[in-house]
Amino acid sequence: MSSSVDVVVLGAGPAGLAAAWRAARRGFSVRVLDRADHVGGMSSSFEVAGVRVDLGSHRLHPATPPRVMQDLQTLLGEDLQTRQRSGRLRIGGTWVSFPLKAGELTRRLPAAMTAGIARDAMTGPMRRARHDTYAEQLRAGIGPTVYNALYGPYAQKLWGLPGDEISGQQARKRVTGNSVWKVAGRMLRGGGTSGSSGQGRVFHYPRRGFGQICDRLADGAVEAGAEIHLGAEVDQLNPSYDDVRVQSVDGGVTQAGIALSTLPMPLLARITSPGPSLAAMEAATRLRFRAMVLVYVVHKGGRWTPYDAHYLPAGDTPVTRISEPANYRESADDPTDVSVICAEIPCAVDDDIWTADDESLAMVVEEAVDRADLPPLARAEVVVRRLPFVYPVYEIGYERRLAGIEAWVTGIPQIVTFGRLGLFAHDNSHHAMLEAYEAVDCLGLDGRFDLARWRIQRAKFAEHVVED
Repeated sequence: MSSSVDVVVLGAGPAGLAAAWRAARRGFSVRVLDRADHVGGMSSSFEVAGVRVDLGSHRLHPATPPRVMQDLQTLLGEDLQTRQRSGRLRIGGTWVSFPLKAGELTRRLPAAMTAGIARDAMTGPMRRARHDTYAEQLRAGIGPTVYNALYGPYAQKLWGLPGDEISGQQARKRVTGNSVWKVAGRMLRGGGTSGSSGQGRVFHYPRRGFGQICDRLADGAVEAGAEIHLGAEVDQLNPSYDDVRVQSVDGGVTQAGIALSTLPMPLLARITSPGPSLAAMEAATRLRFRAMVLVYVVHKGGRWTPYDAHYLPAGDTPVTRISEPANYRESADDPTDVSVICAEIPCAVDDDIWTADDESLAMVVEEAVDRADLPPLARAEVVVRRLPFVYPVYEIGYERRLAGIEAWVTGIPQIVTFGRLGLFAHDNSHHAMLEAYEAVDCLGLDGRFDLARWRIQRAKFAEHVVED
């Protein structure tokens, strides 16, 4: 394969496919390259025991920008369902609804914790962060009671670091000013339930799994004229003054006016020539991603629980969340005699979790279920998936390491990065798709990319806060 197109898209996840679909509809010739044998990336779905499952727990948030939402509704039609959230959070040795429900905290949480949350809410105006770390920002914001019971241990599990070694930017990205726990504090000190309900209580989800979004984006892109090449791992990019040459491991070459990349930024730096400075390259190699092992347990006897997800922040198990995909939707295609649960276990590549065999991982999940007082699993089958790049790790000093690579890549008009991995960002799928739209909208009809406009959009992306 050796040919020319207007736009080459690197990566066939939701951001890459949204960019390809939008660019093709605008009349550009588009080619998508992805090393996997299927579209979707971390947002793909597949089948286990007749049940469509995702790579972890995914939802389309109701805060999805209207123009993105309208397009997805057009692509998916009635298959895009609106659902009530029905999650649970294990805290203080008991289960509470997540999102929180008014009045439940005083009934369910231990009295000492309830009193601590109320006290922290009253003393909040007097607390100040002494350092810009995740721990200090959250202790000052939501208070030490909730931090010590929830956010502290959860951070250790998710990112493999104590909160005092994580940048304060992580708190700003992951915990909003209207945190449910600030709402809880207002409730417990008699301030009413304002803010305790709203759009966070519903979500959108496709009938055939979250990956159906990517499937339909791919179909739409192809129908608009785009090419999608799977099994095409990119190993070299050579930008010149007015175009970019992209080479795949299989020897294929694509000459394009611009490359829209969702590849991890450290990887992009390694395969691009000329690349960044040695100092920037060395800094980029120190940017780390947290890996994850997903353990799917086939449960005999129908639905395991009525809940869509169970959150496990405590440090007594490495499992952080257990979801039941069939509870995210209404689908006549789902079998009634079995269900599948998905347990998420963050880890590092090549550590004991990453290298454990399927039986050992199933036992880890069953032990977590037992510790959390969840119903026992009637295990029929176990399927394991391993993802090497899931959460960027915002350890202290990451901003300096990232700055050099960002300065380099933003100075190359023929390569544009966006999406979660492309920006080294914790973000929602709807944010990533919006970034794809904005990138394509910066392309003029003559194929020239409006860098000034893109820099403005990039600054807006930096303000994104993850919406749970």
